[in-house]
Amino acid sequence: MTSIDTAFLERVTAFVDDELLPAAAQRAESGTFAHDMVERMAELGLFGTLVPREYGGLGLNLQTHVRATEQIARGWLSMAGVLNPHVLCCHLLLQSGTEAQRRALLPRMASGELRGAFSLTEPHAGSDVQAIRTRAIRQPDGTWTLHGRKRWITNGLGAGVVFTLVITDPDVPPTRGASCVVVEKEPFARQNSGRFAGVSISEDIDKMGDRGVDTTDLVLDGYTVGADRILGEESGLGRGFAQMLAAMEVGRIGASSLCVGVAQRCFEVALAYARQRRTFGRPIAEHQAVQFKLADMATMVESARLMTRAAAEIKDRGERADLQAGMAKLLASENAVWVAEEAFRIHGSYGYEKGYEIERLYRDALSLVSAEGPSEIQRLIIGRRLIA
Repeated sequence: MTSIDTAFLERVTAFVDDELLPAAAQRAESGTFAHDMVERMAELGLFGTLVPREYGGLGLNLQTHVRATEQIARGWLSMAGVLNPHVLCCHLLLQSGTEAQRRALLPRMASGELRGAFSLTEPHAGSDVQAIRTRAIRQPDGTWTLHGRKRWITNGLGAGVVFTLVITDPDVPPTRGASCVVVEKEPFARQNSGRFAGVSISEDIDKMGDRGVDTTDLVLDGYTVGADRILGEESGLGRGFAQMLAAMEVGRIGASSLCVGVAQRCFEVALAYARQRRTFGRPIAEHQAVQFKLADMATMVESARLMTRAAAEIKDRGERADLQAGMAKLLASENAVWVAEEAFRIHGSYGYEKGYEIERLYRDALSLVSAEGPSEIQRLIIGRRLIA
């Protein structure tokens, strides 16, 4: 599909305005998972936007998808945080999985019955993905046993499948000795048993913002999988590093759309406040100093939106988009933090008060700087591509 599905986007926007924004206002800080909102997203088809119809998805293009996730993030960033890694996993499976793996997983993932998470980093590694230590050891019967600890897994508790980078050949560099393993587990179970024995959720990371979705550690202690759970099976051995980093083009474009959505909502609440808050006998929106802030904020939001959509268009054409994805993520995340701070300033002291939405939005915006790689990593990607 090459065109934008406007009817789908209208349904998503109506859901955000009528259901998601009110839910976020009441429940975003509760720390409990909004199962009902996730089910509504599944009903809308949001978990299968990029999945072809033959596997039960909507078969939409990336340009439609980023517009949809922008709206979800505008309503409640945490719900977009459930979507973005899941869609990244679907793309990874389509890009690098075998047909048998696609048939086994994609229909359930497209429906939202089975939700995905994406796991690269570890406690000691951070953005240095080549420093990972989690091992997969081949057994005499051809199965693989996993040992190690992964960190910063968004939706790690609620996911039923985690696409996990592990070392399968320690005698070569990780760029040639790491593989992507499809780790299945029971959603919302901290300790797994039966066929999922050896996988557990050890820690929920207590975050400043984005508190409506879990971010966790994943411990693998003797978890055993068959060779059919190596992404791409035998052809995927040693290719996990390349597979997962290539898929992150889509992840970074998706993360950029989340940044745009949060920035858009920051602008909306700042504009509404400026219209109703009065000083010196008139709304502060009529003061030139505030108008300048609003003008700059709107420009920042729109520039990030256009760059994100341009990157999605390039990817939809089947072209390499790591440069544009990095640029979009860098610009959109930095702009989101800047717009959030300006919205905070427009609110004055009220911006620091829990009863005002901007207080939560400001904390949420800060989480976006490190999502899908911090700004410094994006600059490295951009710089290396420019001089290549």
